[in-house]
Amino acid sequence: MSRSPLEFKISTLIFDMDGVITDTMPYHFRAWKAVFATQGVAATHHDIYKREGQKGIDSVRELFLEKEILFTEKLARQMLLEKEELFKQIFKRRFIPGSRSFIKKSLNHGFKLALVTGTSRHEAQRLLPEDLWNSFHATVCGSDVQNGKPHPEPYLKAIAKLNVHPKQAIVFENAPFGVRSAKAAGLRCLALATSLPASFLTHADAVFSSFKEIESKVKFIKTFSTPGDAFGNT
Repeated sequence: MSRSPLEFKISTLIFDMDGVITDTMPYHFRAWKAVFATQGVAATHHDIYKREGQKGIDSVRELFLEKEILFTEKLARQMLLEKEELFKQIFKRRFIPGSRSFIKKSLNHGFKLALVTGTSRHEAQRLLPEDLWNSFHATVCGSDVQNGKPHPEPYLKAIAKLNVHPKQAIVFENAPFGVRSAKAAGLRCLALATSLPASFLTHADAVFSSFKEIESKVKFIKTFSTPGDAFGNT
């Protein structure tokens, strides 16, 4: 990328949660791997991470199909409950470096903020501190939609809640399904290679290693703003 910063004139920043704000994916992987093992399925890192953001029941359905194992919704829902319980037992609250300060800066500069996650609402509220949860003007969780990522519904619902045009917003994602969901909703998307290598995120508008790199190479300018309403690379 050149030394000249990317510039985005926007009003809204939309964040995925797992792997973008919270460093939770290693715990999700451990829980999924253990639960799939009880059904004789050897779930790999790639099996789980590439499906991040997808509804859990759809992940079970797809993996069973790939492994040629009979799928039943009753079994899948049982596995989801077991996975959620195991995740609660092993989870430790950790954050992607720079995520909280980036969100705080965005809020202080007057941007609208939204959270779009495949995690259920009650679980997302448990994972995020109250002050961070309350930073978002709109939240769309896995339990709020009929179709999870990579379907565009989660991001379409977010911009509808905020009453903003897709061109007025930018998404931060870290997973292929999340990137596809954002792009299908007509949104621009910056990807973070926190869970998978950049080669898995090629559909994003740009890929970065960290929020620190984003702030050094991207400038966000709030539309219909005064000259001081910008942050990032200057």
